[in-house]
Amino acid sequence: MKKYGKLIITSTIAGLLLIGCGRKTKSAEATFLTIKGSDTMVHLASNWAEAYMDAHPGIDISITGGGSGTGIAALLNGTTDICIASRKIKDKELTLAAEKGLQPNEIATARDGIAVVVHPANSLTTLSIEQIGKIYTGAYTNWKQLGGADQRIIVLSRESSSGTYVFFQKRVMKKKDYTRDAMLMPSTSAIIQSVSQDEGAIGYVGLAYASEAGNRIKVLIVKDGDKPAIKPSIKAVQAGDYAIARPLYFYTNGEPSGIVKQFIDYVLSDEGQNIVLETGYVPIN
Repeated sequence: MKKYGKLIITSTIAGLLLIGCGRKTKSAEATFLTIKGSDTMVHLASNWAEAYMDAHPGIDISITGGGSGTGIAALLNGTTDICIASRKIKDKELTLAAEKGLQPNEIATARDGIAVVVHPANSLTTLSIEQIGKIYTGAYTNWKQLGGADQRIIVLSRESSSGTYVFFQKRVMKKKDYTRDAMLMPSTSAIIQSVSQDEGAIGYVGLAYASEAGNRIKVLIVKDGDKPAIKPSIKAVQAGDYAIARPLYFYTNGEPSGIVKQFIDYVLSDEGQNIVLETGYVPIN
């Protein structure tokens, strides 16, 4: 357990749990805001929450990871005020929402690049999207097939509840199935840890997580068709040059109001978008 100012951050199997400990006064009880969903967005949402609570000492904010699907399910079940999601809500989720009389409201809050990462000892520096897709569908099983060492490829993926899992399957794998040999990891940090320890491993993580991991992993340069090979970076995502990038969303039930709207307005403000940049993500504007 780590303490940062008013925040307590606890590691969990599902992701990270952040509990705001806002100061209460005798004249008013604290106002609570719950946020749940994408592990990709947990660090970013935590930084937004910490800055917001610093400026609003009567407010407590709790943040839980677990994946975009988990967050959307919580929104539909009425157990979270805001869902954080690294993918768009699915048609079947919208149908379920309609059956419950709910109206999910989508708000784009930032952008993120997905870094493809391997162990630092891996001799390869560049792969094409097609090659990465073939690794994840099981067409390639040994690094020597790609010009690397004679070593089995250990394929690491997020679990199916993750928005990153869904996005990666759509953008890189052309909607094909993941190989049955893929190891499904409970969190982005688990992928980082596994890649840093296994020379045969490959995984995909948010750009901010890759940057934070430093030299524990190697970030691959990615080639998309006939376009120049690009190493993922904030600048490359902003320019639209890096192919494996996507928006990051908030979802609320209907148009936000009260504390929910005030927090979202802060997130979309210049100050909130500066936090996006400082955290290693890409501002929405």
